[in-house]
Amino acid sequence: MRNALLAGATGLIGHTLLQRLVADARCGRVEVLARRPLPGADAKLRVHVVDFAALPSLLPAVDDCYIALGTTIKVAGSEAAFRAVDFDAVVAVARAARQAGATRLAVVSSLGASRTSRIFYSRVKGDMEAAVGSLGYASVVIAQPSHLTGDRAALGQPVRNGEVWTLRLLGPLLRLLPRGVRPIAADDVAAALIAAVTDARPGTRVLGSGEMQGAAARG
Repeated sequence: MRNALLAGATGLIGHTLLQRLVADARCGRVEVLARRPLPGADAKLRVHVVDFAALPSLLPAVDDCYIALGTTIKVAGSEAAFRAVDFDAVVAVARAARQAGATRLAVVSSLGASRTSRIFYSRVKGDMEAAVGSLGYASVVIAQPSHLTGDRAALGQPVRNGEVWTLRLLGPLLRLLPRGVRPIAADDVAAALIAAVTDARPGTRVLGSGEMQGAAARG
């Protein structure tokens, strides 16, 4: 059994990651870093309420680290506040988990992430990918999903207009879009991440959105 650390458990992908890790017999313990207490309880689940800008100096010993932290510039309020979450907090968790013994890392990024992008959002994601890839993990998995589908409101999250309007405008045409840009279910991303971490290929592996489509159904 391997013990896992999860950050971002209240988001679309993080929520389904949590459910899957708790249900996975291969996972012995799930250590969750969160800004506030989480509802529900499970014998293998431990929730640590933290400030991501000032993480504890020592985290519980873990083997695998999953990071699904993320926001938008609109929700964060500024580019600086956005970067504080999507770069600073992500890298801080990845570094702390590595110091706690984790050898496998899975991070949610975004379609179009690139350090050379002219789009600030995509550039921050690209910077983050480069940073976590240099922390000394034996295996790094980076998910680059397209627009996500799922009920953010049910999780108490702000609705993201880009996701809503993509689904409304395209409607029945979604199936005609290339798999790589088609909206993707959060559960597919979570399932693909867990499968890739379990596979534990050495080095850095990037999961494109098309590759992750249907991962939940594949088990």
